[in-house]
Amino acid sequence: MNPDIEYEKFAQEVYQELVNADVVKTVEVKHNIKLIGNSGQEHQIDVYWEYEIAGVKHKVAIECKNYNSTVPVGKVRDFYGVLSDLNNVAGIMVTKVGYQEGAKKFASHYGINLMELRTPNEGEGIIGETILNFDVKVRHRLFLVDEEWAKAKNLNLQRYKEFLDNMSKLSWHPHKSRIQWSNSTHIPLGTKDEKIRDGKGQTITTFDELDKKLPENSEKDSDFTFNFQDAYINTNELGQTKIKEVKYTYERGNQTTVISIDARDFIKAILKNAESGEIKLIAKNEWKENNK
Repeated sequence: MNPDIEYEKFAQEVYQELVNADVVKTVEVKHNIKLIGNSGQEHQIDVYWEYEIAGVKHKVAIECKNYNSTVPVGKVRDFYGVLSDLNNVAGIMVTKVGYQEGAKKFASHYGINLMELRTPNEGEGIIGETILNFDVKVRHRLFLVDEEWAKAKNLNLQRYKEFLDNMSKLSWHPHKSRIQWSNSTHIPLGTKDEKIRDGKGQTITTFDELDKKLPENSEKDSDFTFNFQDAYINTNELGQTKIKEVKYTYERGNQTTVISIDARDFIKAILKNAESGEIKLIAKNEWKENNK
């Protein structure tokens, strides 16, 4: 089907639902009809209906513009010319994107309603939000690398610390550390296993055993440190690394999370008044039927 015709049928369906909901006397919203004006000229109307409220007849014509850019004043002026040739027919223009400022001024002066009608874009189906604020506590397991051993191995620890700072700046994670590693004696290292070994490769202890030794109130303390004389860990970054201390420290902060309720899957259309900004959400029929 022609995209312009599809858009006109879409407008017909949406306004039929609005009529069914708002009008006392049920009427049919018609698509693509011809009306004869006072001049004798035949006018094609995209969507049209007539209805009565309290014995008063109302006539409405809808001009559909399936545009991917804003509608200019000339198109609204052309529609006004059609309405002027008809008898007491109110005018509504619908489009997907919006209207240029001149078009809005012209339509407002002559009483033509300008509407935006489209399927919802991402974020337009948000019907509610919940904001959660909670304290965040992050535990760091840090290591004091033996600097004499590092020098003997030609390892530049300062360069690695600067690398950690650069990675922290790039991180989007809400728990990202605020510690400046370049100025820190203890640094984070990724370990390939849970064991701490001596120089002969024998297991001294494990990180799980160290965790069990932490006091119950350790989160209230600034840090807790385990000291070693001859200890090595197997790291992802530096390989087999000699350490002097394992330090546990905590960071505290506040995190705000916004939980949005998105009803886009249940919405057929967004209908927005271009002048007032008022928005109507038109639900899909199957959702309506299931929630009667």
